[in-house]
Order: sequence, then structure tokens, then C-alpha cells
Amino acid sequence: MLCCVNPDCQKPLNPDKNKYCHNCRAELIPLLGGRYRPTQVLSDEGGFGRTYLAKDVHKLNECCVVKQFAPKLQGTGPLTKAIELFKQEASRLQELGEHPQIPTLLAYFEQNSYLFLVQQFIDGQNLLKEWETRGNYNETEIRELLLDLLPVLKFIHVRGVIHRDIKPQNIIRRQSDGRLVLIDFGASKNLTATVQTKMGTVIGSHGYTPLEQMQDGRAYPTSDLFSLGATCFHLLTGVRPSQLWIQQGYGWVASWRQYLNSSGKNGVSVSIELGEVLDKLLQLDIQKRYQSADEVITDLTLRLPPLSSVPPTILTPTFTSTSANTASVSPKPNNNLKSQLLLGSSILALGLGGVWYFQTRPHTMSEYSPTISNSRPTIQPKKNIPENSFVPKPLKGHSSDVNSVAFSSDGTTLGSASDDKTIKLWNLASNQEIHTLEGHSNWIWAVAFSPDNKTLASGSADKTIKLWNVETGKLVRTLEGHTDGVTSVAFSLDGKTLASGSASKDKTIKLWNLETGKLIRTLEGHTNGVASVAFSPDSKTLASGSWDKKIQLWNLQTGNSIRSLEGNAGTILSVAFAPDGLTLASGSADKIIKLWNPVTGKLIHTLKGHNDKVNSVAFLRNSTSNDVTLVSGSSDKTIKLWNPVTAKQIRTLETGSGYIYAVAISPDGQTIAGGGSGENILKIWQTIQ
Repeated sequence: MLCCVNPDCQKPLNPDKNKYCHNCRAELIPLLGGRYRPTQVLSDEGGFGRTYLAKDVHKLNECCVVKQFAPKLQGTGPLTKAIELFKQEASRLQELGEHPQIPTLLAYFEQNSYLFLVQQFIDGQNLLKEWETRGNYNETEIRELLLDLLPVLKFIHVRGVIHRDIKPQNIIRRQSDGRLVLIDFGASKNLTATVQTKMGTVIGSHGYTPLEQMQDGRAYPTSDLFSLGATCFHLLTGVRPSQLWIQQGYGWVASWRQYLNSSGKNGVSVSIELGEVLDKLLQLDIQKRYQSADEVITDLTLRLPPLSSVPPTILTPTFTSTSANTASVSPKPNNNLKSQLLLGSSILALGLGGVWYFQTRPHTMSEYSPTISNSRPTIQPKKNIPENSFVPKPLKGHSSDVNSVAFSSDGTTLGSASDDKTIKLWNLASNQEIHTLEGHSNWIWAVAFSPDNKTLASGSADKTIKLWNVETGKLVRTLEGHTDGVTSVAFSLDGKTLASGSASKDKTIKLWNLETGKLIRTLEGHTNGVASVAFSPDSKTLASGSWDKKIQLWNLQTGNSIRSLEGNAGTILSVAFAPDGLTLASGSADKIIKLWNPVTGKLIHTLKGHNDKVNSVAFLRNSTSNDVTLVSGSSDKTIKLWNPVTAKQIRTLETGSGYIYAVAISPDGQTIAGGGSGENILKIWQTIQ
């Protein structure tokens, strides 16, 4: 069948043989833009344009979506202006389409006095249809939804785009991976708003659209947040906000809880904490509402308990790292399980994008060893580097959050892993991308280099570990066996064994023989997901930090637990051994760092100074002097350097924006990498010498 693209046609579907529409008699256009064949109307904008399902004849009839913009304007001046705006907005949409949860822009063009925009087709079901099939969502599912979509809203808001029509129909759960994709925004909507403003037409949907947008036609980032709250209300209760709006305007917003158990489909209740989040999302007063997606993510992470399992749709994570060859995951301010995972490693880092270059005198291990208590000298930095000596350089390439970064053991290469399902290898001398590694089918939560720099290991939400050839960028082997996402990976010092930790449905650690790819043994004992794993320097002991708030030490010869270290009030997000193996550092969601003697199990120090989750801890060792400093990264958007002997802060690095999900340190001790979220997904700071 072939669709008539006259937006006023009441029966646009025609047999393939027709040259003119059987209904409106308009001439049919077999191929839009010379390649896109419209076959079905997906939505109608009431004569202002339509959205069509189409086939790309240049790509074996691959499905795509064609959006038509048909402004009814008099004169060439207004039409020329509309075309100019269309091109500007199409360019903006092209930028947004770099995000994996926003459809990719394929083309835009003018034809027969209409403007067309072609986007990627998302194979999946929108949330309204999903609700109609399965009934009301529960609290966990609403939290997962929020934590999956809020990072997408942050992405578009940072780029100056307001969606203006968020509702269940405009959110699709992608069939391939279960992630939520935000659709139906961009060029046509912005143009519609521009052209129709004089007519008093408001873009949005009654009930989902906030007061300021309905009254004044003005929309802000917080306007999208109201619409997201209304969407959650709909999916929780089964009551359409549009119906309530017709009956009582915005009167339902203040008393939304009364509808929780009134639905005929699986009435549900919500916790006080989630109720308060929804209250703030649904505030009519724009000043009392959440002002940014980050604010909502923070409340979801800090005020609500961790999700019991890794959601299939999330992760704007909080991650941590542990030794030069380890990677582990920590919960991004839920930042989606990403809300639940934190990656940890000293040479490895997670997601925000940041690398800080600095020089300092760390501390000798003789000074730091817990067996020496009376002769520890006061440690001072080698020299004070003024804050303005850090020159940031963004590394452009990833299209979504970077969840893990790691240095090669020779310090020449940086590896970064992202929600966009890719790993990138960077030449640190030139800051240029070397390889893009593709193969995982879901977010990548952890990466680590082998000691000989020949192999990179990656752990993913797709439940697999992949081993890559660093020189060629080719996939060497895939390790399968975990029943949930792989949150952390770490190499033994001899490079023969890989340890991997997994999320809540699995709760185990697996040890792999890297020569054969075979499983050596599975370590069981944690009662929740394992966020971080780290080998001791002699590779005889493995430390694991878990969402069960405990650290386990394992004998790698027997596979038995040696002891459990307890005392944190929050999830253990990162663990790291000091280079001499006599001290173990842990970072926790309770904002505290603890230093332990792994031999005796005794607590050495408690370090306080961060005002949010400590997502990553790592030891910095100077390669020439053997000195050591402790480095920590936090959701409070700072990296702190500590004297591990005195437990005093040496310096705080203010990053300006974005949570720090992990820290990593180069082997020579001259470079710190910080990972997480922010305006620049991956960035480096280098000291001016």
C-alpha cells in the first residue's frame, strides 16, 4: 500500500498501482526524497502534518518514520522562514539523535511544499499500549522508569531542547534491550509552536501539560518534569490525567493519591519517599517543582532504598574503581542502577568524564603501613598546584554516560566504557581515539586492562564479559555464566585470572581462566549484588564490596571466605588494596571511606569529608618514590586526596558539574581520571608545568 501525503486526506491509504489518491485525488508520491515509501499513517496532527511509517528502498526496505510538516502559511516570506526554522531544528534533532534513547535523524528535505524529516524506526511498544496489556506499574517499575528517562531529559535540556509532550504514548520500550526511548519531539514540534503561537495554540497534551505551558505557551526543563510525573501517575493508577483535566482542571494534582487504589487494574500503593518525589514533580507552582533532572535523580537515590535488582532499562550509574587492573560498579545516583552500581578501581574510573593531571608527593608505604604507629611523619604535597593550572580537554566520541575508564599499565592508553554500548581506546599523548570496540548488547559497566596491556576486559548489563585485543580492537572471547549484569572486572597480577562480580539477581563472583576462557570457580556468600572486586597485590586474596553493606575477603586457593568486614551504614560501592596489601580502602553510599587491615580485619581509619556517596576509591603511588596517596570520587561532584596515615584531606578537586562515579590513576601517579556524568561525558585535565 501507498499513503497519500495530503495532510487533509481522510482516507490516505491507496493501492500500489494508483497514481492519484482514490479519496482526495491528490497526486501520489511513490518515494519521498527519492527513497522513502510511505506505507501507513502513524499519527495525525490535524491537518498540520502527519507521521508515517515508511520503507527505505535504498536499504532493503528497512522501516523508518517520516514526519511531515505542512504549515498553512500565506506568502513566500513566512514559508521561507518556516523552512529556515525547520532546517535549524532538524540540525538540533540530529545532535539529539546521538543519544541511544532518542531516534536517530536520517534525513530532512522539502518536497511539494511540504517539509519532511526521517527518523529511525524504534521496534517496540509505547507505554500506553504496554499498560493496556499488563496493567498498573508497581513502585519498583516506576522508579526504574524514572531512572531510565531522567538522564535522557538531562541530555536534551543541557542542549536547550524542551520536549513539551511527554506522555506514555511518546515513550517506547525498545524490544531489543528493554530500554525506554523518548520519541516525538524536535523539529516539527518546535516549528508548530513557532507558527501557531499567534493563534494561541499550545503544544502538549491536556492533563500532562503543566500550567505555565498551558496558560502562556512557555516551557522549561521543569515543565517536562511535570509531564513525567503525570505519566508516572497514569501508569501507577490507570487513570488518565487527560480525563481528570476535563473534569476538574488541575484540581487532581493535589489529591492524586486518592486514585492509587481506585483503578480496576491492579491498584497499587507507593512508599512515602516515592510519594514525596511525585508530589514535587506534580507541583503546579513552577518554583516549588524540581528544577532539573539531576535533582530528581538525587532524591530517588538518596531518599529511597536501593532497588533490589538491576533494572533492565537503567543506568546513569554511580561507579567506582579499585586497583590498576580492576573495575567495579556503584549506583549512580541511581543514576539508574545505574542507580545501583558503582564501579571501583584505582587505575580505573567510571563515568563522569574527567581526567585530572596533577603532581603531588604521595606517601611512602613504610609511613602508611598499619603495623607502624609511632614514627609516621606528617606528609605534605610535593608542591602545591594552583587550581587554575588544570586545563580541561574534552574527549568527544561517546553519545551517553561513560560508566568506566581505565589506564593501561604503561600509562599510554585510556579505555572508556559507556551506556552507548561501546568502549573507546584513547591515545593519551594525542588525546585521539584509537579504536571503538562494539559487541555488547547493553550498557557496559566495567573495563580493565590486563597487566601486559594486550587484553581489555569489559563487563556489561548484557550478563557477559568480553575480552578484546587492545592492539587490533578485535573481540577475542566472550565469557558467559552470570545470570545478571556484570558490574565489575579485575585481573590478577599475573594476568592469568579474571574476577567478575554481578548484580542483585546473581550475587556471585566468578573466577575465570583467561588462557582457556573456562570458569575456575564461583564465590558465593553475599546476600545482594557485588559492586566491586579487587585482587590483593600477591593475588592470593580477593576483596569484594556489596550492596549488602559488607566486604568479603576470599582465599583464592580454596574459594572460601576468610572474613567479613562490617560497619558501613550504606552500600559498599568500591574497594581497593594499597600497593603493599596491608590496607584495604572502601567507599560507601553512607558518604564515608574506611581503611581496614585485611590481615586482622580491624578498622584503621574512618575518613569523613564527602557530603554524598563515595563511589570510588583508589591508591595513588609514585612510581619512583613508592609514595602513596588515597583518592576518592563522590556524587558530591568532587575528588578528594587524602593522607592515609593521618586521615587528613590534602586537596579537593572541584569538577564543577556532574557526579564522580569513579576515579582512576595512571601507573606513574601523575594522572587522575574521574568518571561519571556531566556536560562533557569524558574530559581530561592536564597540569601546566
